[in-house]
This record gives sequence, structure tokens and C-alpha cells, in this order.
Amino acid sequence: NLMTVSWVTQVAQTPKLIGVGVEQKAVTHDLLVDGGIFALNLLARRDRALVRHFVKPVEDVDIDEDSGLGTMNGVPVATAPTGAPVLAAAAAWLDCEIRHTLPLGSHTWFVGEVTDVAVADAETDSVPDDDQDGILRMEDTRMSYGG
Repeated sequence: NLMTVSWVTQVAQTPKLIGVGVEQKAVTHDLLVDGGIFALNLLARRDRALVRHFVKPVEDVDIDEDSGLGTMNGVPVATAPTGAPVLAAAAAWLDCEIRHTLPLGSHTWFVGEVTDVAVADAETDSVPDDDQDGILRMEDTRMSYGG
């Protein structure tokens, strides 16, 4: 599954840990509990329309098990080393293995250790920060919440 999420932050530098808040009723919640992995996809602002494909559970999945390539809701994806899906259009992604979980009422806080990363433009090792190429933020999507 892929989902739009708004509650994400780095929580430690050594080891590199990322925290993600996910509503307990979300399909992705149970997938995280069962699978113990997740990938955080960062999109360029120009690709903001892609988030609309993932505000509800993914229903159309076509991924080749051998190559790890395919589509989810018609959007091209690949498989990260852990097996988590990553968007082909991602400006960057972080592949994570879950190390800690903390139930917090309506949500669970999942803490993942970053095990691999990729940047779309590995030549420059950075993502341009202009209006269209900067990293997408929640206010760019006209949504107030995801997760």
C-alpha cells in the first residue's frame, strides 16, 4: 500500500531514525505492524497531483515479483531493498525497518531505522529548491491531514 502521510519527523541521528504517525484504522497501519518495514517517499512540488492517488487504500496493484517494477493505482513504482514500494517519480526515498512502536490513542507512532536511501538526481546529490522542484509540503496539497 501507499498512503499520503503528514506526521513524519527525524527522531535520532545515531542510528538514523524516522518517526511516522499512522491512524490505527488505516489499512497501512496493519501492514506496518505485520511487515515491520516502510519507505518514506519525498515528492517534488511539481508532482503534487500524485498524492491524490494515495488518499485511500490502493486497490490496483500490478508489480512483477522478479523485477520489483510495476504500478499501484496506475502510478509507476519500484521495490526498495526491504520490499516496501517506492514511487518511480520520488525525488528521494528512505527505506526503513521498524524498531519501535508506541500506541497513542487514535494513532500509532512507528519509529523506523533508515537502512537505505536514494535521491533522484544522484549526480548532484541534492534536490533543487525552486518553486516546482522543491520538496512537496502538506500546504502544497490543499489537504490538512494525511495518515
